[in-house]
Formats: sequence, structure tokens, C-alpha cells
Amino acid sequence: MTDDWKAGLGWGDDFAAALAPHAEKGLEPARVTLVYRKQLKVLSRRGEHWARTGGRILHKAESAEDHPAVGDWVAARVPDEGEALVHALLPRRSAIVRKVAGHQHAPQVIAANIDFLLLVMGLDLDFNPRRLERYLALSWESRAKPVVVLNKADVCDELEFFLEETKAVAPDAPIHVVSALEGRGLDELSQYVGRGKTTAFLGSSGVGKSSLVNRILGVELQATGELKDDGKGKHTTTTRELIVLPTGGALIDNPGLREIQLWDADEGLTRAFDDIAALGKGCRFSDCRHQQEPGCAVQAALEDGTLADDRYEAWRQLERELAALEKPKRGAPETKRRDRVGHGKRR
Repeated sequence: MTDDWKAGLGWGDDFAAALAPHAEKGLEPARVTLVYRKQLKVLSRRGEHWARTGGRILHKAESAEDHPAVGDWVAARVPDEGEALVHALLPRRSAIVRKVAGHQHAPQVIAANIDFLLLVMGLDLDFNPRRLERYLALSWESRAKPVVVLNKADVCDELEFFLEETKAVAPDAPIHVVSALEGRGLDELSQYVGRGKTTAFLGSSGVGKSSLVNRILGVELQATGELKDDGKGKHTTTTRELIVLPTGGALIDNPGLREIQLWDADEGLTRAFDDIAALGKGCRFSDCRHQQEPGCAVQAALEDGTLADDRYEAWRQLERELAALEKPKRGAPETKRRDRVGHGKRR
């Protein structure tokens, strides 16, 4: 495999500069394609190898965020055959991070170095504007570019209603209406996939992410389930894996998320609710919490109907979640996730 494989997967000058001191020690670049418990799979110029994480990374890690995730570029010692050893994690351009499921207060990196995050919702019983707001906050915080994909147009009789609902919560993101079953609208998604790009799919179980991946790839690579009696697809993807496209670029099909809780997403929340942020600039007090303070422009917008009650309540719910997360984190190191994400130039 020639050095061209790196460019096809989005390698750039920022990664090359980060690798330089490790290259002097004989290490080479590799990209993480799979994380399975404590084992990794990495792709290098020598092909794909199982790998393990070196003790230096584990010793220096402040949290799970500092461990290699699917999509990461790493400096590794890769043999022609056998197990590779990952010595260093290269700074990320983007990182999709959520709070782990359950009651544990810890971050989980879903995927790293993503260019486009396709947020898939079904135009059936799956459609939920409140969930989409969460996805958008997660996306904007990650530094990946969110794209809303409304799948299952073939079963939708109220398309204009769903489009208006989507535009109301995602005014700054591209919105595409598709049908993976019929192949409708998929050509529009080609601009987000290809050489030098890494594209991830995110959505709940049964929305058709794997079907979309198969349509884009042109082969039945991802297993899909038949429709259940309620018309919803069965959950089939069980692990997230980086799939290298024959023409260059990569796709990541994430398992359906039963819950999505934010982690260090202040900037993402502001961007996802930029209408409330814009209203807040008109408040009398700069530290207004938009509840019962006098001169609150957000409360005024609620009273005159400019701002919908459910939109405001969704924002308040996410604000409360982030505030609750801050309490157990106060004794943790001060380094924020956004400081660990590289600020390399976006393409």
C-alpha cells in the first residue's frame, strides 16, 4: 500500500506535523478501524492488523476520552505480520463525545476525525424533534458538520409537515429527504462521501442507517433486518467500524443509540439553540438565566408566541443535564475536551 492511502482517508499536514516526533523513533501512522473491548484494529500501509494500546497512553490518560477510538489516527509500531502496538494518539480534528449510558459520569468517544455526521431520522414513528436537537448539539460540539437525513420517504404522507418541523430545529444544517428502500434522494448524499472524507451515521435503531450505507457502497456490506409489524426496521448494527471505500474515504455506521446524553457540550448547545442565544442578547442582564428575571427577552418571546414552549423546555432540559454533569466533574482535572481536540484547518 502506497502513501496515497493516507490522503484518501483525510490525512493532512496537521497530522503529519503531530506524527513527526514519533516518526523519528521509527513509528508510523495508522488509523483505528475497530475498537472491541480492549483490542483495536488499525489500518496502515501494511494493511489491517489487530493492535493493543501501549502502557504510556494508558498511564497518561485522564479519562476514557484519551483512549483510541474508531477514526483516530495513531503513531504505532506495525510489523509485517502479527499484533501492532499503539504508542501515541494524534490530536483529533473532531470528536463525537457523549456521556456513557447509565448513571456513570464518564465520557465516551463515539468516533473521531469525522468530517460529516449524517443524523438519520425515520419519517415514521421514529421522528422526534427533541432527539434531533440533542443530535445537533452533539454534532456542533464535535466540530463535525451535521447533515440531517430524513429516511423512509416512501412511507410518509405528511412530508411538508415533517420538513417544517425539521427546519425549525435545524436551520443551519442541510436537510435531505431520502428513501433507502427505493433509492430516492441518495444522489444528494454523494457530496458528503468520498476521497479524503470520513462520514459517520448516527440515529436510533431501525431508522435505516445500514440500508443507507449499503446503498452508498453499492454492495450489501452491512446487515439489515426485515421490517417488523409496526413498520420499523430491526436493529442490526452491533459495533461501530470504519469502512474504507474502494474510491477513497471512509464510512462509520454507528449502532443505534438507546440514549444520548451530552458531555461538555456548552458550545454545541448554544449553536443548536442559536435562536434562544440570539434572543438572550436582548435581555436586560448579561447573566440572565431566562427564567423569571426582569427584562428577559426570552420570556417575552414565550409570551408573544415568537418562541415555542416545547422548544424552550427542550433547551431548559439540556441545560439542566449539563449543569448536573458539572457537579461530579468539579474534582476532576481542569482540562476540557475542547482543549484536547486539535484546531487543524478544516477542509
